[in-house]
Amino acid sequence: MDIPEEARDFLAPTTYVDSDSPEIQAFVARAMKALPAGASDTDKAICLFEAVRDGIRYDPYTFELEPASYRASFIAGMESGYCVPKAILLTACLRGAGIPAALGFADVKNHLNTPKLTELMETDLFIYHGYVQVWLDGKPYKITPAFNMALCERFGVKPLVFDGKSDALFHEFDQQDQRHMEYVNDRGLFQDAPIEEFMRVFKATYPKLEAFNRDRIAALGARGYDAEFSPDERAEQT
Repeated sequence: MDIPEEARDFLAPTTYVDSDSPEIQAFVARAMKALPAGASDTDKAICLFEAVRDGIRYDPYTFELEPASYRASFIAGMESGYCVPKAILLTACLRGAGIPAALGFADVKNHLNTPKLTELMETDLFIYHGYVQVWLDGKPYKITPAFNMALCERFGVKPLVFDGKSDALFHEFDQQDQRHMEYVNDRGLFQDAPIEEFMRVFKATYPKLEAFNRDRIAALGARGYDAEFSPDERAEQT
């Protein structure tokens, strides 16, 4: 495999991108079980992208407050999550399959934010939106597995599809060609998730959303957000 010099630092496991963990190895094996023997890295990357995109439902309200919850091995067992944990998981899966991948973060504006989330965030700016940079055949591609296909269909958002030949980075327009997401600041690439700094900035930027999650966790304990709402109610909140 042709690995550029710049990509070689993004193959090894780290604290949060624990790609050598049993949980990640099992997730990778399940995702790629239908691939034929000798499948290319491109085919593996597409398969893993789709497994993370659709296997974990997107939920912007599940902001975890404990750093350990951002380890890929923990995220692999989650039913739902938002862009940051899903990007961490995909990065770990790619590395677990021997494909170099880096975590990327950017600040984006969501022009179609829902009233509920806007009320909690008090802004349409999403800081530290998570994405992944993967290298295939020596070329870098930026991809994000955040919005699962069912969510896109429900809310009229064009789904992100990764074909291994071009970026699959952001939902710029919805199905009616209205502007949806806009990248305003790229925070760069990381070997590991800067969780402590991310959580500090997140809590300072979204105090109402943090309070919402603290109340949720206190009320639900270990049951998590999925126990609070029915599927239809969760969709209305998104």
